[in-house]
Amino acid sequence: MKRKIYDQLLAWKAGNGESAMLIDGARRVGKSYIAESFAKNEYKSYILIDFNKVDSQVKALFDRYVSGLDSLFLYLSNYYGVTLYERNTLFVFDEVQECPKARAAIKYLVEDRRYDYLETGSLLSIKSNVREIVIPSEEDHVKMYPMDFEEFLWASGNDMLVSYIKDMFEAEKPMGQLMHRKAMDLFRQYMIVGGMPQAVAKWLETRDFDRVDAVKRRILNLYRADCAKHARQLRHKVEKIFDTIPSQLSKHEKRFTLASLGKNARMRNQEEAFLWLADAMIVNLCFNTTDPNVGLSMSEEQSSLKCYMADTGLLISLAFDDHGKTDNEIYKKLLFDKLEVNKGMLLENVVAQMLRASAHRLFFYSNPSPASRENRMEIDFLLAKQKITSRHNVSPVEVKSGTQYTLTSLNKFIKKFDKRLSTPYVIHTKDVEHKNGITFLPIYMTGLL
Repeated sequence: MKRKIYDQLLAWKAGNGESAMLIDGARRVGKSYIAESFAKNEYKSYILIDFNKVDSQVKALFDRYVSGLDSLFLYLSNYYGVTLYERNTLFVFDEVQECPKARAAIKYLVEDRRYDYLETGSLLSIKSNVREIVIPSEEDHVKMYPMDFEEFLWASGNDMLVSYIKDMFEAEKPMGQLMHRKAMDLFRQYMIVGGMPQAVAKWLETRDFDRVDAVKRRILNLYRADCAKHARQLRHKVEKIFDTIPSQLSKHEKRFTLASLGKNARMRNQEEAFLWLADAMIVNLCFNTTDPNVGLSMSEEQSSLKCYMADTGLLISLAFDDHGKTDNEIYKKLLFDKLEVNKGMLLENVVAQMLRASAHRLFFYSNPSPASRENRMEIDFLLAKQKITSRHNVSPVEVKSGTQYTLTSLNKFIKKFDKRLSTPYVIHTKDVEHKNGITFLPIYMTGLL
């Protein structure tokens, strides 16, 4: 499976060993797969150390021989039976959070400059995984997300459709009925299956939703096990938030209602649990910004947030879980757009997923203003321009799931903040259109924003 992160790894390798590279991502997003593929393709030899499985004696080497690297390399070369080549061997430290001493040793390994070092990890910021070590400044970081729609199309052999979608996006022209229908059919498959590589592989192999659902449920169970193992005193709060996500997103206003966690729940005693899930990259948090202007984070209101699942395929399996599995009929109805549920929750979640994979931080705007009807509005997402100018820096984005909808909040927002705004967007299930200064985009183009 071709992943965009591979090009970032190639750019890092061109730095000739000036730093290590750390791939941070949720469990099962494909970190180990891409790391080993990169090692096989780009180096004469490599050693992959899986700290989830490796003998404790190997872990101890990074404590014992960090000041004597010749001995460390001698032991590792012989243990794994791999010949080392200066500037042409890659060490892959897989699930490096399980051996903090190995991560701390990166400082000295990079200074040595004989070999390259690629780390992968999950739960990297969790306190227990960084206790008593100095985080090396010699690490470059890249975040890895579930497969985006473009990667899904590559995996399913639709490379030409990828090019056509990009061309029409850049030209701001409609796809045309035939191509739009094809893209929407494939996008519905992507949304239902999700972007976890194992689920995508099972779908392409079998076209069987039951078997795909079984893969997704194993991943959800793994996430629950991680909560139990690593969240410790936060465990019950983390699990409660996790289980409540579908019901929160099914509401018209998708802000997380803290009262659902308990009568006396307040953000000050729940915040750490939300951040734990975000650090584990299991969820994407979207914060209200009270002043849609340059520097959206400067007016971030952390007590008002939306909590999306990082993968929409997993959200579907979590939401429709009446009998320990999602019924095949539900999948079929989702595929043919016939399910009588709040599809807005799924579309908004997948938009958040695609925006996050495109390196956007997530913000929304909400003003409930009981005093003024003109000021009362809610905008699903706000995007900041990459290059800041003296005005017109923020794009409001509204997500619409039906074919008939109103734009009351968006029109109020444009009227109130006109001088601050770049292009306003409506993400919908129809083709490209431009009307009244608003650009309407099909949902599968979201990742190109």
